[in-house]
Amino acid sequence: MKYNLYLGALLISMTLACNNNQIKEEKAIPINENEVSLTSEQAKNINLQTGEVAVGEINETLKLQGKIDVPPQNLVSVSIPLGGYLKSTKMLPGTHVSKGQVIAVMEDPQYIQLQQDYLSIRNKLNFASNELARQKELNISKANSDKTLQIAETEYQNLKVEHTALIEKLKLLNINAAQLNEGKISKSVNVYSPINGYVSKVNVNIGKYVTPSDVIFELINPNDIHLNLTVFEKDLQKLGIGQRVLAYTNVHPDKKYETEVILISHNVDGGRSEVHCHFEKYDKSLVPGMYMNAELQFKNQKVQFLPEDAVVNFENKDYVFVEATTRKFVMTEVQTGETSEGKTAITTDLKGKKVAVKGAYSLLMKLKNTDEE
Repeated sequence: MKYNLYLGALLISMTLACNNNQIKEEKAIPINENEVSLTSEQAKNINLQTGEVAVGEINETLKLQGKIDVPPQNLVSVSIPLGGYLKSTKMLPGTHVSKGQVIAVMEDPQYIQLQQDYLSIRNKLNFASNELARQKELNISKANSDKTLQIAETEYQNLKVEHTALIEKLKLLNINAAQLNEGKISKSVNVYSPINGYVSKVNVNIGKYVTPSDVIFELINPNDIHLNLTVFEKDLQKLGIGQRVLAYTNVHPDKKYETEVILISHNVDGGRSEVHCHFEKYDKSLVPGMYMNAELQFKNQKVQFLPEDAVVNFENKDYVFVEATTRKFVMTEVQTGETSEGKTAITTDLKGKKVAVKGAYSLLMKLKNTDEE
């Protein structure tokens, strides 16, 4: 009997001990895992200082990316209106060309036929002109009928129309009709560059036949290249025509190119739009298709800001330590803007709250080291 009483008392005492340990373990669980407290000595050692967000001006820079582009009027497709075979060309992508320079020689039997038709019509027109003059003289003396004169006039007008049309067709082939005669008929015609610039694409090879719709070369006038930047929809309202943008490449980030915003597209696709900037000075090293980075400088913006040291980054998020009570702080996530001259813009509303402006990094270390224990 005594043994049973002793065993029961032992079980009760063991149960109470387990409950006490469980209570102690529950008390050890922190109320807020983002809360950290300091003793007065610890606060002094880390030079802890608190303060409130200030409102003032801060220089804001929007960082963008894009590539060099060419406006449609500076991109020229060269073709041959009547088609033909490519006889010769020395053009390669990147070759510089001048306006009026021969860039290709084409040949085709139809060029011969066109020149032949023109010379034939020109001869007929001369004859018709003389015949019309003769019929007019005869009509004055009533030696012929009015009908005969009208037939002569109609024949002359028809030949004149055909003559004019053939001149325009010859112009399409860059043949000067005024210099054409029986001894200058050629099976070849020259293709001339319509602009100053360089060749961007060569789409044919020697001996290939091209139709009027085929593009032989693509030429670029680089004097008006511009920078096409991608901008997020939320930043569109910050932009304006005439704003200055500094652009640079990844290869030479120290070399800045001044540009000016000339066009803002309001066609938003996938949350993004485009901004077109004009280069102040042309640089031959800048070519269409080249990717560039850019920094768009804004006028001073009125924002809330804190000292740069008040903001800490943990796991790719920004935080500040907001004072809950004396020397007790809560790590609070915030949204930040630009950092300039030791000040960081804060877009999260922290008005009326005290924040650790010095010692924030030490608070982060203490909080995380405590959590790890």
